[in-house]
Formats: sequence, structure tokens, C-alpha cells
Amino acid sequence: MNFLDPQDWSFPVPIAYGPGRLKDICAFCGPAGMERPMIVTDRGSVGLPFLDDLRRALDAGGITSSLFAGISPNPRDDEIAAGKAQFESNGHDGVIAIGGGSGMDGGKAIALIAKNDIDLWAFEYERTPPDMAGRPAFPPLITIPTTAGTGAETASTAMVTDTVRSMKWCIWHGDLKPAVALLDPEITVGLPAHLTAWTGIDALVHAIEAYCVPTFNPLCDGMALEGLRLVARWLPVAVRKPENLGARGAMLTGSCLAGIAFTKGLGLVHAISHVVGAEYDTQHGLTNAVVLPAVLRFNASATNDRILPMAQAAGLADTSFEGFYGWVCGLLDEFEIPRTLSEIGVPDDCAARIAAKAIQDSAAGTNPRVLSTDDIETVVNEALSTGR
Repeated sequence: MNFLDPQDWSFPVPIAYGPGRLKDICAFCGPAGMERPMIVTDRGSVGLPFLDDLRRALDAGGITSSLFAGISPNPRDDEIAAGKAQFESNGHDGVIAIGGGSGMDGGKAIALIAKNDIDLWAFEYERTPPDMAGRPAFPPLITIPTTAGTGAETASTAMVTDTVRSMKWCIWHGDLKPAVALLDPEITVGLPAHLTAWTGIDALVHAIEAYCVPTFNPLCDGMALEGLRLVARWLPVAVRKPENLGARGAMLTGSCLAGIAFTKGLGLVHAISHVVGAEYDTQHGLTNAVVLPAVLRFNASATNDRILPMAQAAGLADTSFEGFYGWVCGLLDEFEIPRTLSEIGVPDDCAARIAAKAIQDSAAGTNPRVLSTDDIETVVNEALSTGR
């Protein structure tokens, strides 16, 4: 595959892929109906070159924008409210969400409430979506990932922390879809090695969990396996050789595929990670990486028919569960991922509280093995004390 040539794809939303395509942003704003977009990103991205490049490209095309960078690594409901206020006060007509998962989730969440008076939590995934008849349409949305991991660029969903309940909830509406997802691997070249690894493992978890969801969805399954294949082949290269643009492009593609695949659902890794992130503000990809081995062990009896295809996609000679599990742990070791949740600042006495909240997460409902709160508490304790 040549990951250096520009490509345009139409599924599941319009996707513009290719090195240097950020400079073409104005060509996407016009058809989307944006003349005064608000750029939404996370606090950690302020001052990074891609923001200057984006604003210069917009200015050169005569498009006026403002920047909202008040998004935390785990976006919060009060930050979404502040973004809505800026959107309204500046008279914006669209959102450009740029960043990792937090920046894109923040932008999508702001777009959900920017032009209406609906409470943010009315859009919670498990509820009946609000009826938008008679209300203004959602503002047009462009998504631009700056890491190869989250896969959030094609989805309508966003993860937001409820500051009252200290939980992350998935919010969405079927009418909010990106007008275009812009995938430019040049943006990801400057990502430090540890963040390349953490976000890349996030993509790997997306592929594994989506493929193991026990429902029939061959489209998502195919994307999960191809996403896993690309991540397995190219993540070590991207970590070792960060300037390798082909590896960056392959990872961005694999991450996007895995992100599309998890429209099928996720599993216990994410159910736990969402709560841990909301409680202790841990980095999402890193948390997923630490939790993954304990969940693979727990789910082993329910994923027998899933291991062979995943091991083959990863290019493994040993296609048994032990072979696949050993490969995953070896990858985590190679990237110097901490072995336990305790090592990333999660207290040892939190398992019962985490489990009580994780069982409520939508990802728990699509785990391949049926879960009880006691099951989750056991897995959390393993992730806290032994890990892998």
C-alpha cells in the first residue's frame, strides 16, 4: 500500500486522506456551509504547529475563525457549556474539532448543544435521542485527528465527564455527522514516542474489543481485523521511527478503521477505562493499555472463536490464545507501558467503586462475557495489583 498518496473515501462519512491535506481546509469549509467556524481543541494542543497551520490556511482562504481550547484530556460538561457560550457570542456557524480524542469529543459535544436549548445529558447514548423537529439543525462539523488512536473522527459519539456524578457518559445524536473527516499524517509526525504508543494501543484495543462483541456485523468485523493488521505492522515502526510518514499514514488509517468498527460496540476495557479516566483524569490510551491484559484473561472463555482471526491479522505464527496474549503483553513491554493501574496513580482501594460505575457504562453491555459487578471488581483488582 502507498500511504503517501491522497485519497477520498465516502464511507461512513466523507473522508479526505493524505499528507499535507490540512492546507486544503477551506475547500471543505465552503461545501459544508462554514464561513465563521469555531476551532475546538484541547489545552495540551495550544501552541502546537498544527493549530497555527490550520489558522493560516483558514485566513488565506478568507475564512474567519476563533479558537476554543478549554477542553481537558477527559472533556467535562462545564467545558462544553463554556464552548457553547463562545460559539453563540461570536456568531459561529460551524465547528472544526481538531486534536486527539478529547479535542474531537469536545468539538462534537459542543456541536450537539451549540444551536439549541437541550440539556447535554439528554443526548446520553442509552436515552431516546431528542426530537430535533422544529429546532435548528446541528452546525456543520469537520473533524481532524492529530493522533492515530482515538478513531473518533467519523463517529457521532463523544465521551464527556459528568462533573456531578464523576462518570463519563457517551453522548450522541444520529443527525450529527461530520461533513468531512480530514486525515493528514503529517500532523502526527511530531507526536512524542510515548504518546504514539499510548494512542496506538488505544486503536489496537478498539479493534480487539469491537471484533469480540458477540453480535453479527461483518462490515465492522472486517474493519476491525484490517485495523488490527495495520496497527500490528506499523505501530512499532511509528514509535521507533517517528519521522516515517508511511508508518504515520498507516497508523492513521488503522485507527480510523478501528474507530468505525466500534460502532458495533466495545467491552470491559473501555467500561473500566472510562470510569478510571473520569475519577482520576488518566490518559485514555494508557489506561486502556494497562487494563487490557486482565480483560483478555477474563474474556478468554468467551472469545475462543475470535482469537485465530485476530492472531492471523497480527501476523503471528502461534495463533492460540496464549500466543495472542503473549504478543499483546510483549508489545506493551516494548513500549514500556506500566504494568498496573497503581503505577499510573489509581488508588488500591477503588475497585468496588469503579466496578459499581463501570457496570453502568454502555461498553459493559457489549462485552463478550456477561458481567456482574463482582466480576468487574475482580478484574479491576487484578489490573491494580498484577496487571500482566
